[in-house]
Amino acid sequence: MPHFIIDCSEGLLKKQSPEKIMETVFETVNSSGLFHPEDIKVRIRPFHYAYGIFFPKEFIHVFANIMEGRTINQKNALSQSVVAKLNGLFPELAIVSMNIRDFEKNGYFNKKMLK
Repeated sequence: MPHFIIDCSEGLLKKQSPEKIMETVFETVNSSGLFHPEDIKVRIRPFHYAYGIFFPKEFIHVFANIMEGRTINQKNALSQSVVAKLNGLFPELAIVSMNIRDFEKNGYFNKKMLK
């Protein structure tokens, strides 16, 4: 925890490497000071196909799943900084976005919590 899942059109990986995109998100999130670096997880899911009314078909969107407890201002600042950095990598894109979802502590469990 936290997890940052990057959805993007497959064509973006010809413009920037997956490693560069994930590193940009990781470094931006890490610089926020909201998380321990060893806890930050970043993944990328390129899409070959996308359907909808949006044009052009290239896009990048980050889904952030974080443990509850951050303020609205912290979450807004984090989203804004990630979108700004990704926009720097892909200034030609019309669709660069991010949203944050809070995990509730109740109901969350991972392997480290097993006894």
